[in-house]
Amino acid sequence: MASLSGFMSVLTFLLFLFVDLMSSSEAAIKKYQFDIQVKNVSRLCHAKPIVTVNGRFPGPTIYAREGDQVFVNVTNHAQYNMSIHWHGLKQYRNGWADGPAYITQCPIQTGNSYTYEFNVTGQRGTLWWHAHILWLRATVYGAIVIMPKLGTPFPFPQPVREFEILLGEWWNNDVEEIVKQGNKMGLPPNMSDAHTINGKPGPLFPCSEKHTFAMEVEQGKTYLLRIINAALNDELFFAIAGHNMTVVEVDAVYTKPFTTQAILIAPGQTTNVLVHANQVSGRYFMGTKAFMDAPVPVDNKTATGILQYKNIPNTVLPVLPQLPASNDTGFALSYNKKLRSLNSAKYPANVPLKVDRNLFYTIGLGKNSCPTCLNGTRFLASINNVSFVMPQTALLQAHYFNIKGVFRADFPDNPPIPFNYTGVPLTANLGTSTGTRVNQIAFNSTVELVLQDTNLLTVESHPFHLHGYNFFVVGTGIGNFDPAKDPAKYNLVDPMERNTVGVPTGGWTAIRFQADNPGVWFMHCHLELHTGWGLKTAFLVENGPEQSQSVLPPPKDLPSC
Repeated sequence: MASLSGFMSVLTFLLFLFVDLMSSSEAAIKKYQFDIQVKNVSRLCHAKPIVTVNGRFPGPTIYAREGDQVFVNVTNHAQYNMSIHWHGLKQYRNGWADGPAYITQCPIQTGNSYTYEFNVTGQRGTLWWHAHILWLRATVYGAIVIMPKLGTPFPFPQPVREFEILLGEWWNNDVEEIVKQGNKMGLPPNMSDAHTINGKPGPLFPCSEKHTFAMEVEQGKTYLLRIINAALNDELFFAIAGHNMTVVEVDAVYTKPFTTQAILIAPGQTTNVLVHANQVSGRYFMGTKAFMDAPVPVDNKTATGILQYKNIPNTVLPVLPQLPASNDTGFALSYNKKLRSLNSAKYPANVPLKVDRNLFYTIGLGKNSCPTCLNGTRFLASINNVSFVMPQTALLQAHYFNIKGVFRADFPDNPPIPFNYTGVPLTANLGTSTGTRVNQIAFNSTVELVLQDTNLLTVESHPFHLHGYNFFVVGTGIGNFDPAKDPAKYNLVDPMERNTVGVPTGGWTAIRFQADNPGVWFMHCHLELHTGWGLKTAFLVENGPEQSQSVLPPPKDLPSC
């Protein structure tokens, strides 16, 4: 019997080992089906059809582990063309999976499918996905949660549970129709009717008692909140009444932890915070509202959710959070200054110290003549006086297949006319041109890019996102960038590494990155309004000398234009 028992023990161990190996193998490949479908949804006493993924708003979360391979098959059942961007995933050599329509792919037409295939390499944390065509990301978005490799702990206290918090905007009317109407009149579209937390505006809005996100916590325990700003046009404050938050990660990069009563998060950015449930058991509002320190109208209403301690009845009235004032520039500058890369032995900040290419991009708003528009003019936006025109053939396809006439690789490194960028307001557009122009970058070269806000029409904060890369935010300041003095103040030790950065109102931001990812990579303001006006461009990063440093061949089911 003893020998049989031993044999059974060995057999059980081998079976467990086999199952564990099989599960590990299966865990390395994650497959998702995204059905783009229209669904009727009701908010703020208004029902309307919206475009969704799998009928969900927000859409499903993509869960993966560092090192996994992910397949997402997208089938388009909606009336609009569709493309999905996996915001923050570097997509090394694999721009075909990046997603921005007419940049790396033609859109997925109604009735068609396309499978996005990508590897999650060297990244862990919170990212997100969203539609990258028209304004469809108003409702087509969701979280990406990348866990560290098995056996690798977080570099901060282990939470007992995690919550995803997606901040968004809601329009009572059809968003695409609102945008069309605005474009026809030459004016910005109507602003949103509410902000949302996980698609819900909260009980301070009409007909919204049941449309309120709530999370239950237990006294004395610590929770991780994965916060994503999926709003189209608003930088947002976020706070929880009575509770501090410890920031531990932004844009899927670990930070030096710091404690704050509120966070500031721009469209496209993610922030992970730890929350310790250490207050008197009760119900506490979490709130989000817009930050705007320029004379620009925004949706200034506060969306709320509820943090509720276990066993507390719903009849207890929640406490409201103290959010910064809507125009609190001081808080914004102070908060962003606290963001520092963890820069540990395991997670170093490999800041490029030598620069091969210096770029200086001015950000400008302007007006062009439009006889059919309401005021005889139409808004436009530009970088270095070039307002980008979207092509009809995807840029990456034109580059890879050497299709002529789609774009010009002569985007200017500097503005054509230097001026007092942040001085008195200027109404002239300084001869803004339109065109599909990209900047060609040598493979593996180190780039420093200074993004300079201007007072063309008005100064304003602009969150810029670079596809295919993370970058280091080495410097920022108010006023005009001074190339003789400001670089001496750069942080080249532990600057924040991220994929989306806010250029402060009437100021500048300097970033550095190593151009080691070949392909065509979009760079644009993540305010959808400004992107539509032309505040965008792209980098064409050349192939390296080795085949392993060149753009991968396109997939067979790549959509055609």
